[in-house]
Amino acid sequence: MGPRQCQVCNEAPSKYKCPLCLVPYCSLVCFKKHKEVPCVKPVSAEDQSIAPNGSPVDRPVFVGDQNEVLEKTQLEAIASSSEIRNTLNDEKLRSLICAIDSSPDPEIELDKAMEDEAFRILSSKISSIIGS
Repeated sequence: MGPRQCQVCNEAPSKYKCPLCLVPYCSLVCFKKHKEVPCVKPVSAEDQSIAPNGSPVDRPVFVGDQNEVLEKTQLEAIASSSEIRNTLNDEKLRSLICAIDSSPDPEIELDKAMEDEAFRILSSKISSIIGS
């Protein structure tokens, strides 16, 4: 089997894979183009079985106040923060986030998570990054 094709430009063989979503790309230019849209780690069946409350709940998102919606630059600032990434190495913190994401009532889970000091610190760091 030959080398895989770059999934960004579809013109050259890929030499690399995105460390997060594993999309093959051929160059720094294609990697930067790929990162213009935030990507996510693919969820394997094994990862889903480990999630504390099952797989994430598919629910519509309702936003009452458009000022509560983060802009792309704010999301990128959070994603590129080494401080946030280092904080997310905490397994307990990741479990709290998964519990919020997979809950049918995420606001209740968020309130519970705010009782945890590490989660409050993470929330504070994110707030300072996005300037709120």
